[in-house]
Amino acid sequence: MPVEFIGWIAPRVSSEIIDGEGPVFSLDVIKQTAQVHEKADFDRVLIGYFSNAPDGFMLGAHASAHTDRLGFLLAHRPGFVAPTVAARKLATFDQLTEGRVAVHIISGGSPVDQARDGDYEDHGGRYRRSAEYVDILKRVWTSSAPFDYEGEFYKFEGAHTEIYCHRSPHIPVYGGGGSDDAINTLSPCIDTFMLWGEPLAATSAFMQRVRTAAVHNPIEFSLSTRPILADTEGKAWDRARDILKRIQERLPNGGATPQNVGSLRLLDAAAEKEVHDTCLYTALAAATGARGNSTALVGTPDNVAEALARYYDIGAKTLLVRGYDPLPDAIQYGEELIPRVRALVAERDAAAD
Repeated sequence: MPVEFIGWIAPRVSSEIIDGEGPVFSLDVIKQTAQVHEKADFDRVLIGYFSNAPDGFMLGAHASAHTDRLGFLLAHRPGFVAPTVAARKLATFDQLTEGRVAVHIISGGSPVDQARDGDYEDHGGRYRRSAEYVDILKRVWTSSAPFDYEGEFYKFEGAHTEIYCHRSPHIPVYGGGGSDDAINTLSPCIDTFMLWGEPLAATSAFMQRVRTAAVHNPIEFSLSTRPILADTEGKAWDRARDILKRIQERLPNGGATPQNVGSLRLLDAAAEKEVHDTCLYTALAAATGARGNSTALVGTPDNVAEALARYYDIGAKTLLVRGYDPLPDAIQYGEELIPRVRALVAERDAAAD
């Protein structure tokens, strides 16, 4: 099957090595970033969710008005908007964009960030709530008549919508998490399980755990990395080490100790060795406390494309790639990386037929 590429969009340009400049919410930056990704042949862009961030629905609506094909993966955190309301909002967004919307359910890996919006549910409860939330979303999107619901977290009577998703039967639902709670609760109900860039063997083993927990749900996988490219291996590794140096200068004591299992898994890989497989560079994760997507694939476009294709081989049909210099890197990915990966995947699919 064709590989899906996801990028990243935000209302201002920043990264671990670039301070955000200008206003917190720039219409021009949103427009430019969306158009850069569309031109680079990304399928979607992720719109992140943080307790202090601008509203993703509005950000996505503006970006969609300035693009024709680009899809949007909207991160959404249960616990603050009723699932019946969220179902209508997401369906409206999907109709507005004529089928370009997907949702990424964020259960919350930081109790501190959750508390900023008044959520004090424990770790296991957050994931059970997310699973219940997804169940309700899908029932609203697919039910032709009003229905009642009573679960651990939500209860309502006569739920019904007059607006349905443009895509049938509903928009794609993504989710993720490294813990047993995440695997056991989300695998049976979401469409795509999102993973960070761990070594191939660990990734394959994790995927198998998810497939087992998914039971009869034909779940797909997404793999997130931070490609660092150059026209020679030496230049690529020089660039990677320069990025590491700049991060260490900004975070001399390293990032905060993570509380989520996914980040701890990345730190374990980094403690084992700096480079796994052919070019998975984990030192950047160690330097940032593995805050989110933080491992890199380093090398020439050919070598990094082959590394990404190997993740495709083990089941990652979606690849999320984001650079440390976001806009120039997105352009470079579109010129040098994405076409190579798509060609490799097409060759593999043809050979399998």
